Amino acid sequence: MWPAPVSWGQCRQRPEEGGRSMGSQPAGIQKLCDRVASSTLLDDRRDAVRALKSLSKKYRLEVGSQAMDHLIQVLQTDRSDSEIIGYALDTLYNVISNDLEEEEQEENSQKQVDDLGSRFTEVFIKQSENITLLLTLLEEFDFHVRWPGVKLLTSLLKQQGPQLQQIILVSPMGVSRLMDLLADSREVIRNDGVLLLQQLTKSNAAIQKIVAFENAFERLLDIITEEGNSDGGIVVEDCLLLLQNLLKNNNSNQNFFKEGSYIQRMKPWFEVGDDNCGWSAQKVTNLHLMLQLVRVLVSPTNPPGATSSCQKAMSNCGLLQQLCTILMATGVPADILTETINTVSEVIRGCQMNQDYFASVYAPSNPPRPAIVVLLMSMVNERQPFVLRCAVLYCFQCFLYKNQKGQGEIVSTLLPSTIDATGNSVSAGQLLCGGLFSTDSLSNWCAAVALAHALQENAILKEQLLRVQLATSIGNPPVSLLQQCTNILSQGSKVQTRVGLLMLLCTWLSSCPIAVTHFLHNPANIPFLTGQIAENLGEEEHLVQGLSALLLGISIYYNDNSLENYSKEKLKQLIEKRIGKENFIEKLGFISKHELYSRAGQKPQPSFSSPDHMMFDHEFTKLVKELEGVITKAIYKSSEEDKKEEEVKKTLEQHDNIVTHYKQVIREQDQQLEELKQQVNSLKSQNEQLQATLTQQVSQIQQHKDQYNLLKVQLGKDTQHNSSHSDTLQMNGIQPEEISKLREEVKEWKNKHDLLQGQLREKDSVIEKLNTTTVPILGDGAMPAAKNTDLEGRLSQEIKELKNEVKALSEEKAALKQQLDSSSSTVAILQDEKSKLQQEVAESKKEQDDLLVLLADQDQKIVKLKSTLKELGEPVR
Repeated sequence: MWPAPVSWGQCRQRPEEGGRSMGSQPAGIQKLCDRVASSTLLDDRRDAVRALKSLSKKYRLEVGSQAMDHLIQVLQTDRSDSEIIGYALDTLYNVISNDLEEEEQEENSQKQVDDLGSRFTEVFIKQSENITLLLTLLEEFDFHVRWPGVKLLTSLLKQQGPQLQQIILVSPMGVSRLMDLLADSREVIRNDGVLLLQQLTKSNAAIQKIVAFENAFERLLDIITEEGNSDGGIVVEDCLLLLQNLLKNNNSNQNFFKEGSYIQRMKPWFEVGDDNCGWSAQKVTNLHLMLQLVRVLVSPTNPPGATSSCQKAMSNCGLLQQLCTILMATGVPADILTETINTVSEVIRGCQMNQDYFASVYAPSNPPRPAIVVLLMSMVNERQPFVLRCAVLYCFQCFLYKNQKGQGEIVSTLLPSTIDATGNSVSAGQLLCGGLFSTDSLSNWCAAVALAHALQENAILKEQLLRVQLATSIGNPPVSLLQQCTNILSQGSKVQTRVGLLMLLCTWLSSCPIAVTHFLHNPANIPFLTGQIAENLGEEEHLVQGLSALLLGISIYYNDNSLENYSKEKLKQLIEKRIGKENFIEKLGFISKHELYSRAGQKPQPSFSSPDHMMFDHEFTKLVKELEGVITKAIYKSSEEDKKEEEVKKTLEQHDNIVTHYKQVIREQDQQLEELKQQVNSLKSQNEQLQATLTQQVSQIQQHKDQYNLLKVQLGKDTQHNSSHSDTLQMNGIQPEEISKLREEVKEWKNKHDLLQGQLREKDSVIEKLNTTTVPILGDGAMPAAKNTDLEGRLSQEIKELKNEVKALSEEKAALKQQLDSSSSTVAILQDEKSKLQQEVAESKKEQDDLLVLLADQDQKIVKLKSTLKELGEPVR
């Protein structure tokens, strides 16, 4: 809670505040505050706020303590003036933000600076209405209001993130308003909006979900694409950091990201050329964050189903293939290559499809080599960076995780029948053996752990590995791989080497009695282990002692008593005599109490601060947890208890066999019952379908009957053409009276036509007579020429009129004839329809008869089905 405004006297008594003496405070700050509070002129208030802004960087405490309330009042009352609002927001930002002071402050005063910003932030957010007001101001499009508002809210979130998140979360449309910043066309506001959302989404799953569902993924991926993907600047980095906030440890958002097909949009990020030299520092940073984002989606800590679906999506869209291209490319910076290996590791971990693809990847070398072989060459090469070797080991472990096919392929390269006799190519098995027995302790440890993963939860391969023979030197017979491991143990090599070999042996012998027998067959092994456990060695040897005790305990617990001298009972007697049971259990406890054991158990990825800390493997810690308790019980059991346990085991095995048999019988019966239920359901479904079909067909038959009855009524019993013609015409809306009328009209027009033709012939005859009479008159000169011309004109005009009238009558006759032909055609069509309807009625009668037969059959089937249901115990209605 911020105190009341500080007086001048109090200021002089606390010069340490903000790292500056209050005595240097300009006398006008209080006057400026008074002007802001009391002036009625907007210009006067604006000038006063501008003056406070100019003083706020140098005199944070003074301006903040005296002017904050007045500045908030300005934000509330002067919203119509964007200039004064901008000055007020800038002043508040200078007072609250520590960013401006951090570069100037020394380390001893940094804490005071941080405290000052935090205290002013508490004052501002004490009234939640201030945050609501600030969110409202962010809706203003004016640059001089929006940009300082964004910066101020970002600074507040840095100082008091959790409190501010809660205020924004309950504010109506609070998060939505902030999401609008990503759509701002002004890049500086959009980019600062990304920074604001980074602070807003830190460690708050509820806000993360809201931001994601406000289309954040689409907008951020668009910005990354616009900025040039990995070649982009710091804006791409900021967007990637925000994406990490939204996706990391948020299963809901991860699923939303996958379902929205956004994984496919990540593929272009990893497109690299042939020449990868000269990458900028920003590009390296961007690619590193992009790889981390992929890992967030497929992290082993995510729910298995979510991880699996993302792994498949990455394979289907070609993202995994693109990552493998980077893996095999030349010139890629070492830290990017390391992170790419870790990313590929988690994309393939536990996903058979992706593991199979990775096994098929070859490096572009001459001759081409499998990617696994190339990576293992780096792992056992002591000149390679430590983090790169750890990454390769993790990749190999992920390749073998829940991948029995891959395990078999690795072990097969060690077996005599599959080793390349020509020596032209090096195999994974040969590299592991080479690393296992090299002079580099880190290579020994990595190779031992890698080989242990090839045997993880695979009893068949543990037995097959017993066949591996190694040539030690010329002239000496080969020794088994198991024997060579124990030989190196007894030679007193480095602690890291011995720890790696002991973890390999413990993994190899666990759940494999045949391997235990092979191990016990060497008479030197048990004395070596008991000697290691019994001695009082320094703390650096505690791990070796604990692992030796674990290996000896495994030799007892998984002992099938096939070797008389090393039976369970004799080994326990040996422990009691040479070591002591309590001492043995204490040494066994050295493993789980070790700090490095606890670290290794936290996550699958090998993560060590230095090579000296590389002692335990994550999967091995699970084995220790599983075996520590059962070995302790086994050591304290007497021979009688062992015998009883053996008898109980045999009885249980017999019982298990019986139970397994009955389980199989029950499973088969369940399967049969399920099949019968499916048959019953199928028959029920068929019955329902037939019932529906029958109902439909009965309905159709009834419709056909109705149509048939209607036709009978309409057609009548008279089958004569005229009656049928008349009825059919009536059905189609043409009345017989209309046809008669048309016929009469046609007849009347025909009579008129004949009459006109007669008249025309008469006129032609008169003209002919006139022509013959006129010729001699003209010859005699009895009739004047003018009169003759007048007569010809009148005759010509009358002939034209008669011809026009004849033409009109001919056209009317043709039209009436066409109408009559059309009526005759309609009659023919209707007669054809009548015959079709009569045929349909006949077919409907036939279908009805067929349906009656089908109904009879269905009744018989229903009776049979009911009897079947009764036999199966189903209720029948």
